[in-house]
Amino acid sequence: MTRQDYEAKIDPSKRTSTGLIGNVAPEEDGNPALAEWDQASLAQPDMNVMRSYRLERVRAELRKGDFAGCILFDPLNIRYATDATNMQVWCMHDAVRYAFVATEGPVVLFDFARCEHLTDHLDLITERRPATSWFYFENGPRVDELVQKWADELADLIKSCSGGNNRIAVDKCEMPGIMALAERGVTAIPGTGFIEHARYIKHTEEIKAMRRSVNTTEVAMAEMWRQLKLGITENQLWSILHQVNIARGGEWIETRLLSSGPRTNPWMAECSDRIIQAGDIVSFDTDLIGPYGYCTDISRGWVTPGKAPTNEQRDLHATAREMISYNIDLVKPGMTFRELADRAYQLSDEFIPNRYAVIAHGVGLADEYPAIRYAEDWDKYGYDGVIEANTVLSFESYAGRVGGHEGIKLENQVLITETGKEVLDTFSMDLIPE
Repeated sequence: MTRQDYEAKIDPSKRTSTGLIGNVAPEEDGNPALAEWDQASLAQPDMNVMRSYRLERVRAELRKGDFAGCILFDPLNIRYATDATNMQVWCMHDAVRYAFVATEGPVVLFDFARCEHLTDHLDLITERRPATSWFYFENGPRVDELVQKWADELADLIKSCSGGNNRIAVDKCEMPGIMALAERGVTAIPGTGFIEHARYIKHTEEIKAMRRSVNTTEVAMAEMWRQLKLGITENQLWSILHQVNIARGGEWIETRLLSSGPRTNPWMAECSDRIIQAGDIVSFDTDLIGPYGYCTDISRGWVTPGKAPTNEQRDLHATAREMISYNIDLVKPGMTFRELADRAYQLSDEFIPNRYAVIAHGVGLADEYPAIRYAEDWDKYGYDGVIEANTVLSFESYAGRVGGHEGIKLENQVLITETGKEVLDTFSMDLIPE
């Protein structure tokens, strides 16, 4: 059965066109990023091309696994397959919406009640239905009843377009849902591998969106540097990244990784109300979900104005910068994860215990596949694969001596091309970025 054969309850061809792009009419769009992107000569992504590409990537992975379709709960995976968004952060912990993507059939979005208007502009969605949630907050002691209703509807839908193949991939689902589907003859295979691999290879239009997200992040970083001075707190400085991102259509920040002075060693301290002092190192990791939902994951380390950098600070910075530059110079399409791990920069013994968890990791709608481990950690955590063209990796480095006073965190976001690589972020890597 093809998508065209499927009898949808809501025919997308009969929806009233809004005439809007991103749900905002051009004459009403006051996003300050538009002028910034124009000044930076950053082309607008073709959202229709991007959406079609991403949906087909999902379906290609489903075909490889001989799945009739998939059920998606993770809001990032729903977005990847459909570009539909709604209360993204809340939906990460309460399963209030989900989507079914048939390998050779319909795309059905099950959304929060009375939210159909949010996806009027998305014509790849064949049908929209109200979701049946079955988590305790919403359903209390009726959870068992609601999971049966949920499974009834999904099983009927799956069997209507599966051609007799009732194997379904499910990204994230609690066991009652898996068991209820099994009782109805649907074999739900849990796991995210299929969609992580789909998201791995980026289309040119995705890269255009990512470039704009990086630009917005760097506008925010420039404002952070302008406001960094004696007396500002870590939380106040961190809030600037949020404000600039949100004002430009960005969405959220995944972590709170900004620290100053002695809180920079070891790494991973979340930002606090500590008052930043003149001459303190300030290190941060953006982990930012920006415009178009694309992630910018870059890091910098600065010395707070008012005192010149010390020799120790310069040494830490030089080590972190040498490491990240060395590893980026190494990478090329066709290289395996293990090959990169074996050839990667070797930190001296005084830095190894505090090193960052990975050499590099994938970036797309968030941090994603792959995670490339150090050779020392390979037996415990490592897995192999191939670094392919048209992927994006963030390369990490951290230099902080065991027992040392401070540390420096650096990170670049790198597009792997057919012939090499391109660092997407251009903001200064210097301790004093002026």
